[in-house]
This record gives sequence, C-alpha cells and structure tokens, in this order.
Amino acid sequence: MRVKFYKPVSPGRRFTSQSDFSSLTKKKPEKKLVFGKKSISGRSNNGRITVRFRGGGHKRRMRIIDFKRDKWNVPAKIASLEYDPNRSAYIALLHYFDGEKRYILAPHLVNVGQIVESGLDVKINIGNHLPLLKIPTGTYIHNIELHIKKGGQLVRSAGLSAQLMAKEGDYAHVKMPSGESRKIHLNCCATIGRLSNTTHELVFYGKAGRMRWLGRRPHNRGVSMNPVDHPLGGGEGKSSGGRHPVSPWGKLCKGLRTRNNKRTDKMIVKRRFN
Repeated sequence: MRVKFYKPVSPGRRFTSQSDFSSLTKKKPEKKLVFGKKSISGRSNNGRITVRFRGGGHKRRMRIIDFKRDKWNVPAKIASLEYDPNRSAYIALLHYFDGEKRYILAPHLVNVGQIVESGLDVKINIGNHLPLLKIPTGTYIHNIELHIKKGGQLVRSAGLSAQLMAKEGDYAHVKMPSGESRKIHLNCCATIGRLSNTTHELVFYGKAGRMRWLGRRPHNRGVSMNPVDHPLGGGEGKSSGGRHPVSPWGKLCKGLRTRNNKRTDKMIVKRRFN
C-alpha cells in the first residue's frame, strides 16, 4: 500500500498525504452488517466529559466485525476489501460456503477470491484462524484472544503483528508490537499474518481541519490556562509551568506508570519498559 502526496496548490495541501486506496475493491459496505452510531463527544453515560477535546467530526456507521471467527471448518471466500472509518486497518468481507456473510480484519497481502478458514487443523496460511496450540513458534499473528472464546482483543491496529515466541506448559509466550512479552493460554485463538494498511503510520494529516473531520477538537495547553483550570496555569507573561508536566488533576503525564492490575502481573514475562 502506497502513500499519496499532493501538489502544494494551497497551504493545507502542502504537507497533506493519505493512503492510496487502490487495493480496495468496494466503496459501499454490506447493508446488513452496518448500524448507525450516535456521536458521544467524549462524554460518559452521565453526560459529563470524560475524554477532553473530542466532538464533531463526520458521521460514521459501525461495521459489525467478527473478532471471534467461530465458524469453524466452514471455508469462506474473500469477496471484497473495504475501508472502515472506525479503525486504521482495512476490513474484508467473507462469503462463507453456507451462505453467511461476515466482516473480519483484513490481513496484509490477502487478495479477493482467496479462501480462509477457522478450525483446529487448518493450514498455516495468512488469514486463517486457529488456536495458539496449533501455530508453530516464530509465526507472526494478530487479533489475539486474551480469554478463551471471548474474541480477539490484542494486535488489531493497522500494520501490526505479534510473534509467537515459545510454548511452556499451558501457555504460549507472545511478543507484542510494543516489545512486551506475555503469557497467553494455548487454547486462545489468533489469526495468521500481519494486519493490512501497513503505511498508515506514514500518513500526515497536514491541516487542523482534517483532524476536525475525525472528531478531534483543538488541544489547549495547560500553561495557557488560568491557575483555577490547570496546575500549570497562571504566571505573568508566558511561563513554562514551573514543574514537571501534569494532567489537570495533578497526575504526572510523562512516564508515570498507571497500570494497576496485580492479578495479571504474573502473565507478563518481559515489560516493554525494560
């Protein structure tokens, strides 16, 4: 997948780039696999802002993605590769041989017409979904389950892949894209290969308006606020804050470890900070 650049006919176009969608084969989604989504603008069920600087943006429709891949031993043909506005990776429409249609995360290098399958004894081909127990060590995988039969929760963004490093007892050692290595039960499933849209990280938005299309509002710095609004606010003239960067509630926001789940600490073999 290539990145497309534009001639600088205007200041906003000068630094703008975007993915070349030439590999996608369908523009409109499958009607029965989409539903409307109401914009919540970073607010909780109480109506209070819990994520700042969110709001507006283009209206989107949610695609129903099959993260479980639980139609075992039923082959499916990739009918189309499509864009999904709700995620960075592309999605693939599967036509199962029994007539059902489902969306999955599209792996890198898959083509329309290719056959994919889920099951215990399927081949180790790109796009096939099977338990870690049946996957050879060294294989690159994505859409990895954390809990058996719950559906893929890990490694779902564009261009990412994890690597199955070893098997020990009932657990596999999987190296994540962040560098962290953790244990995952061998009966958890994963999909073979790397995710599509590998050049997503090379896209440069180029102008503020394009961020507004995505629903991201301007981010106001703490040092530009008043003391009542932020710990870094206030001061005569332009100040540098006078302390280490913190959130509006006084928590350190660069380097502070916020993980608080001791129950699963034993599953982490190597942390990404080491």
